[in-house]
Amino acid sequence: MRARLLLIYDIPDDSVRAKVADICLDYGLDRVQYSAFIGQLSKTHQEELMLKCRKRLGRRPGKIHLIPVCERDWSERLEIEQDD
Repeated sequence: MRARLLLIYDIPDDSVRAKVADICLDYGLDRVQYSAFIGQLSKTHQEELMLKCRKRLGRRPGKIHLIPVCERDWSERLEIEQDD
């Protein structure tokens, strides 16, 4: 079963931050902000993703959160999206 997820991070190192973003994209997550991604992953892929992110972060400072969002909460989200 695939869960809907929100992944957010705060990583000061530019190169590490870019690599974590690449990892998120490799797992099919969609970027919604500079440091925020959404998507659906199985539990196995969630664990793999976090292991790769942890490895990439290494001992450098940073925070990475992978937050499941239930269908009910997702359907009640509010959005404002404007294109240029």
